[in-house]
Amino acid sequence: MSDLFDFSDDEVAQPRAGRARAPLAVRMRPRSLDEVVGQQHLLGEGSPLRRLANAASESAAGPSSVILWGPPGTGKTTLAHVIARGPGRSFVELSAITAGVKDVRRVMDEALTARDLHGRTTVLFLDEIHRFTKAQQDALLPGVENRWVVLVAATTENPSFSVVSPLLSRSLLLTLQPLGDEDIKSLIERAMLDPRGLDASLEISEEALDHLVRLASGDARRALTTLEAAAGVALERLEHSAEPALPRLELVDAERAIDAAAVRYDRAGDQHYDVISAFIKSIRGSDVDAALHYLARMIEAGEDPRFIARRLIISASEDIGMADPTALQTAVAAAQAVQLIGMPEGRIPLAEAVVHLATAPKSNAAYLGLDAAIADIRAGQGTTIPLHLRDAHYPGSKQLGHGKGYIYAHDEPHSVAQQQYAPDDLTAKNYYLPTSNGLERELAARVEKLRGIIRGD
Repeated sequence: MSDLFDFSDDEVAQPRAGRARAPLAVRMRPRSLDEVVGQQHLLGEGSPLRRLANAASESAAGPSSVILWGPPGTGKTTLAHVIARGPGRSFVELSAITAGVKDVRRVMDEALTARDLHGRTTVLFLDEIHRFTKAQQDALLPGVENRWVVLVAATTENPSFSVVSPLLSRSLLLTLQPLGDEDIKSLIERAMLDPRGLDASLEISEEALDHLVRLASGDARRALTTLEAAAGVALERLEHSAEPALPRLELVDAERAIDAAAVRYDRAGDQHYDVISAFIKSIRGSDVDAALHYLARMIEAGEDPRFIARRLIISASEDIGMADPTALQTAVAAAQAVQLIGMPEGRIPLAEAVVHLATAPKSNAAYLGLDAAIADIRAGQGTTIPLHLRDAHYPGSKQLGHGKGYIYAHDEPHSVAQQQYAPDDLTAKNYYLPTSNGLERELAARVEKLRGIIRGD
């Protein structure tokens, strides 16, 4: 149920057996906080995490326990190993999938013995703590409260919903963010050169590097796993090559290793703007198939799903509008869903929103109406407000004629009164011009009747 790890200055923390077979992601695991890539918001000088990892700065009361919350591959296990590397510490790992209450209690008993008899602090790493039942989490409380162990718990789910309150209150909650492209790139480049990694046995082309960075999607473990697979393909290709070739990992090696063709896409360049432009125009043009193609291209290229969701919200308002008001609701719901569940599952609500928007009736009448009103304001029109519409609640307002003659709409038939609402110079101005598409077909007739009653036509 638990694995005891050794730590020394010249080797990565890993089980005593099988070091030679350790995956690249394990071999490249940082040995200190200075080697950790990303998460700089948690690693500043004097931060709780840095103090916890530095045995020399522990207080007399002992170190705290932490809960690390973040997506896969952002460094939760790595940080646990770094914390455990302090002198006088032992590292014990439990999996919430296989461990039970008895295993937790056994670790607590052993940790208490190690502290009292040998002066050693036990760092207990508990992966996927959200899978622990309430009873299993309660079993951790005595050890955490009495500082028998330094608990480092990792979870990909919001601890507020998956971790019991007593354990939350006794632990420091740290939120990890997905790694940026530059973080992943530096991680791959380090692994190419480091003796623990590929030890400069290969170079890597810019195209292959960019491809691996995109496919990683902010996941360090995925980046190193795909790099290791691609390096194996490259070395095999070079070994069987009849022609002398540079020992370099090429784009074709990365594509073959992970069975994913490179998508030509630059999130900071022309492709970013060209693809999103084609995506929105396909939705506006009601071509659902093309819209799904461009959605897939962006997802596969690692585009930020929140950016896609924001553009869908704009499209629902700009291109569909009142022809189908539920389109905006769907787009907003998709954006919220992406925030809640993340990727890759977030692609499902995004696809639903794209299909809804692409197949919905289209109208930009509300959007054009607002632009026309803004144009008139900028031209200096509509500067006065009719007296009967002005505020009549402050002292002296009635003497100025404010509110005099105002008709309360709910007192009139159908709750529509005949009276002037627009400024004097805009009484005959029609900004909203409904189309005959979707719901606006019905709105067009209703708007015409309302204008007739209000204006007395």
